[in-house]
Amino acid sequence: MSALITARNLTKRYGKHVALDHATFDVQPGRIVGLIGPNGSGKTTTLKAMLGLTPFEGELSVLGLDPRTHRDELMRDVCFIADVAILPRWLKVKDAVDFVAGVHPRFNRAKAERYLANTKLEPQMKVKAMSKGMIVQLHLALVMAIDARLLVLDEPTLGLDILYRKQFYQHLLEDYFDENRTIIITTHQIEEVENLLTDLLFIREGKITLAASMEEIGDRYTEVMVEPQFINAANALAPLTQRSVFGKAVMLFDGASRTQLEKFGEIRTPSVADLFVATMKGTYQ
Repeated sequence: MSALITARNLTKRYGKHVALDHATFDVQPGRIVGLIGPNGSGKTTTLKAMLGLTPFEGELSVLGLDPRTHRDELMRDVCFIADVAILPRWLKVKDAVDFVAGVHPRFNRAKAERYLANTKLEPQMKVKAMSKGMIVQLHLALVMAIDARLLVLDEPTLGLDILYRKQFYQHLLEDYFDENRTIIITTHQIEEVENLLTDLLFIREGKITLAASMEEIGDRYTEVMVEPQFINAANALAPLTQRSVFGKAVMLFDGASRTQLEKFGEIRTPSVADLFVATMKGTYQ
């Protein structure tokens, strides 16, 4: 199966600052990919390059197209939800739905209205009367009702409380995602999307530091709560990181045999958040 997105040596400079540093990765169709990195790591620049919103060096193919030269064609099959939804303050909910229905041939009005029915938004309500969370909800309803092959979400639930964040991701799985669609998500709320993801891309200082499926993560990384008598033996296997929990050493191993590690204590697959901290900072705190 050919990749939906292919990036080779993707590079972007802002003056002397290197935002993307020869980033190389593939995204297969029908996947939910978490693009995870600290602030300033190059996440948003990567998304902008995919969407044809910024020039770049290197090679990048999205849906078989170069975003620099075929952006109009590309955006027929791509939807983008930014971290900040900008809508005119005078706009009413019903007018927003009418507008998108009139300009986008793949907009599903019924789906948008179904999503809005689960919110407190009313057809006559204007943006200026909405809370930040309500504005996000309106923006999500409009964009997620568009039938696109690629959905790009940049901090999509910023400003929503935990109830609406959970509802959003539930709708994402039940009403939007299928084997014909691919979703890329950037978020700082890693724990809330971990169970959705099929793949991870970690980015740091413009470089892709990890690109793997969740199945590969489970096979590759193991966390062990090491019993005191096995500390030296465990350290001999060169753990990636080590931290202390309730007085016990918890070590993270990359590529070590689980059969061997089971002798040292209780084992588990690390959470995405723990793996992120370990690979970004080199240590747990």
